[in-house]
Amino acid sequence: MRTVVVSLVLILCLAAGRRADGEWKAGWASEKITPDQPMWMAGYGGRDHPAEGALTDLWAKALVLEDGQGRRAVLLTLDLVGIDRETSERVCRAIMERHSIDRSRIALCPSHTHTGPVVSRNLTTMHYRLLGPEQQTLVDRYSESLEKKMIGVVDRAFSGLAPARVEWGSGRTTLAVNRRNNKEADVVAARDAGRLVGPLDHDVPVLAVRDAMGKLNVAVFGYACHATVLSFYQWSGDYPGFAQIELESLFPGCQAMFWAGCGGDQNPLPRRTVEMAQAYGRRLALAVSDVVTAPMEPIEDRLETAYAEIPLSFGTLPTPEQIAEQAASTDRFVASRGKMWQERLAAGETLPKSYPYPIASWRLGSQCEWVFLGGEVVVDYAVRLKAERLGQRTWVAGYSNDVMAYIPSRRVLLEGGYEGGGAMVYYGQPTIWAETCEEEIVVGVHVQLGTLPPR
Repeated sequence: MRTVVVSLVLILCLAAGRRADGEWKAGWASEKITPDQPMWMAGYGGRDHPAEGALTDLWAKALVLEDGQGRRAVLLTLDLVGIDRETSERVCRAIMERHSIDRSRIALCPSHTHTGPVVSRNLTTMHYRLLGPEQQTLVDRYSESLEKKMIGVVDRAFSGLAPARVEWGSGRTTLAVNRRNNKEADVVAARDAGRLVGPLDHDVPVLAVRDAMGKLNVAVFGYACHATVLSFYQWSGDYPGFAQIELESLFPGCQAMFWAGCGGDQNPLPRRTVEMAQAYGRRLALAVSDVVTAPMEPIEDRLETAYAEIPLSFGTLPTPEQIAEQAASTDRFVASRGKMWQERLAAGETLPKSYPYPIASWRLGSQCEWVFLGGEVVVDYAVRLKAERLGQRTWVAGYSNDVMAYIPSRRVLLEGGYEGGGAMVYYGQPTIWAETCEEEIVVGVHVQLGTLPPR
């Protein structure tokens, strides 16, 4: 009899162990990244003086997920306009070394707020090269401090790993407007009349992390729309910042985390007032609240990841004579780019034929796949990938890991305009993308997801 009892106890212990091994674990942490002194703000080229104070604080927020097999991944969201390739590489390399994970298991996601600070060499010909020595020094010091905070907040998230429930759902809100197809002055009347035109993505994907009792600990949500309600001289997370503040008020103790979708050609319209930024943030937060307070679908405790940098092709490169013409331009941004490439060519560099473009993919159980694309991606990519993949269960983040330029679809590239090529000057890229850029990226996504184990 005693042998039977001991055997039953062993069986129960083994079963309990298997259940423990088959659970998600999660850890999270946040760190304030608001500059502590006046410095240059990012995102608009017309600024003429440093920030004057803070409307809201800026944050770096980390979430670490671990599946039942011990595979981990890090999501780091940032109230910043973007980060450059070199900053991303340094931070990711440190996280990889400190936590023994590979590059595919790290996703860096700026919100693209236009009321955050200049970071390192992001938007280099718009900002860094045109700042005086004093502001350049402040940018360098802030960027160095920022990297340490990004690494530190991830460390703290890892240290807090504990059993968790992970669920998903999708909401909707209509604040985004396709800015290429609708005049800002006409938006209110056109919206009221149901006459807004152009492709858009109004989905609000939500990832919820809860404890065993169902308490909401982390709400991760995305939306495809520029964070450009505000254009003044106070630090602010713009509408995504207000959405996170609202959610954390609605659900005390919850960490709200925003990632930017494919909103390169989407604006919150009308805009320009704090009241509008607060209202848009509240609308987005309520869309998330509706999802997390309704039944959500549990995600199986399996996490597969992939990462690659594809050579994204540039179009026709400028000649040395054309670069010299740019350097002599009366447009200070065009001249900034021209002079930069003159310096690089004089140092022995050659004009690149392509850019190492980052694509990452996470598969969450059998329920969702999450694609992370670099740059300011236009909405066509989300629309297409959702149609070709899993609909609302395919989440497409833009601005991820490296914000090197706008990423137009073939349609937008051929139409031209700011997103189609004009903005390349502000990022210091030598020319526009090749007409094949959309196919190169979309094929890269499909290939990458195809290399992951079957759902």
